[in-house]
Amino acid sequence: MTATTLTPTTTPSSAPRVTPRPGVGGTGLAATVRQSFTMAYRGLVKIRRTPEQLFDVTLMPIVFTVMFTYIFGGAISGDVGSYLPVIIPGILVQTAITSSVVTGVQLREDMDKGVFDRFRSLPIARIAPLAGALLADTVRYAIATTITFVVGIVMGLRPAGGLGAVLLAALLVIVVAWAISWVFAYFGVIARTASSVSGIANLVLFPLTFLSNAFVPTDTLPSWLRWFTEVNPVSHLITAVRDLVNHGTVGGDLWLSLLGAAVVVAVFAPLTVRAYMRKA
Repeated sequence: MTATTLTPTTTPSSAPRVTPRPGVGGTGLAATVRQSFTMAYRGLVKIRRTPEQLFDVTLMPIVFTVMFTYIFGGAISGDVGSYLPVIIPGILVQTAITSSVVTGVQLREDMDKGVFDRFRSLPIARIAPLAGALLADTVRYAIATTITFVVGIVMGLRPAGGLGAVLLAALLVIVVAWAISWVFAYFGVIARTASSVSGIANLVLFPLTFLSNAFVPTDTLPSWLRWFTEVNPVSHLITAVRDLVNHGTVGGDLWLSLLGAAVVVAVFAPLTVRAYMRKA
């Protein structure tokens, strides 16, 4: 009788398992949060290597504050010192909101360059690159807020609300800008090019920021335009910041701004995540 040699077969259960590297792979909420912060650190490293990415949040507040203050200050408030409490909150909100566009633009550029294809091959949560990009951009908003206040103080602004009110106003602006960044992150995922994201953003933000109470009192506007500026959510945010910085008071505009930010996140976060997961 001839002996028969049996060759062991490989079953799916006996296939080798890949153990994720500590700090990189893993599952669960804690691992996802850790990986999201790692992706956020990657975004900050990109900024350090290409500091020109910060031009919009470093140079724009300085240029806009100096230019608009000296152009409109005398005509609107009589002198520069009296106009600073009006213009600084307006410039602050305008700069932070417009810088939120970068989230969608850079997200689209990374997807076009195949960066997210490389992320897909890593043992990380699929949502981590998106969450990391949104987290990293909060640093941009903080830089824009700090520079705007510093420029205003150098020019003569003296916040009557005190340091605590200034910090609360800065936190409010950062939170709202982060919420709005979800809108442009959604367009960054579904748009075909980065330039189209920028075009959509300009179409939306230009009227919202300039047709507000950022630079002039609403009672100086025509009745039809005054109605729009008074219901404009950007005007509510600017008024909330002015109340905090100039008077140290918390009014209804602050709660309306937070409610609006919550609604934006509730609507666009699921849309963005769903669209992103389909492509990731």
